Amino acid sequence: MFYSSEQTLHDQQQFIARFFSEHVTKQHLTTANGDLYYGFAIPEHAHTAVVISSGRIEGLDKYQELLWELYKNNYAVFIVDHQGQGRSYRALANPHKGFVNQFSDYAQDLSLFDSKIVKQYWQGKKVMLGHSMGGAIAFDYLARFENSYSGVFLSAPMFDIYTKGTPKPLAKLAARLACLLGLNKLYAFGQGDYKPEEFGLNVLTGSEIRYQLFRKTYHQEPSIQLGGVTYGWLNAAFKFIHEIDNLTLSVPMFIASAQLDTVVDNQAQHDITHKQKTAILETFSGAKHELLFEQDKIRKAVLTRFYEFCGSLT
Repeated sequence: MFYSSEQTLHDQQQFIARFFSEHVTKQHLTTANGDLYYGFAIPEHAHTAVVISSGRIEGLDKYQELLWELYKNNYAVFIVDHQGQGRSYRALANPHKGFVNQFSDYAQDLSLFDSKIVKQYWQGKKVMLGHSMGGAIAFDYLARFENSYSGVFLSAPMFDIYTKGTPKPLAKLAARLACLLGLNKLYAFGQGDYKPEEFGLNVLTGSEIRYQLFRKTYHQEPSIQLGGVTYGWLNAAFKFIHEIDNLTLSVPMFIASAQLDTVVDNQAQHDITHKQKTAILETFSGAKHELLFEQDKIRKAVLTRFYEFCGSLT
């Protein structure tokens, strides 16, 4: 099994860029509300398709290393930028504002992507790989839509969120009242346009090279930058979190939990694992939120479990 490494990542950028340019098909999928940007690549001897549901502010451009690595391991890869981020359509005049009308809109888009694109190019075994907000979207989609996935692997899924210095009940009330007053398109308190943090202050990953490459990509492509969340997004997320106990998966689910996560609430991951009969959870020590972009020791352990999980599915 091939694993990309921090030590060689700078030198590998030329090969990753060539793969991204020559082997990844990139197009737009038209929806009633706007175009969704997506990409896919299918190696000659592909045995399984991995459909990626990325986290908030993320998209196809950020996942180049992982797509390349999966492809080299003979996995077909499919990924779509969620509405409101990446190169997909933005609903508001200020493209930095994180916004969605209702959280289920994300799952609706994922269903359309699966039926119109994934099924057109792949008819074999499929596994969903979701990170953070994308993990919540994957869970929502698999629970509510007819599908043919063999299983789902969730990296630090957003089944609940931290509200930092604001008590959660107060944050929920503020988001709900703001939406009732028609302020759903305003930034939530403390939120603003995209602003990169220094590596030493970041809460996402302990891998400096992967963090710097992520920030470099967003610096070079300002159109994919995304800032903080609006009251509309926050209210939609809280509604989804409240309703999540009513959702049940019929396929195997693996939850990779990051021990040092301060973006999502890990307790909610444990709670869901106990309620879902098909779920297992493993905590990765010393890991921050972005398990798929972490230091090699952590990232390799996570991806090893992912490959083992895929191999166990039929």
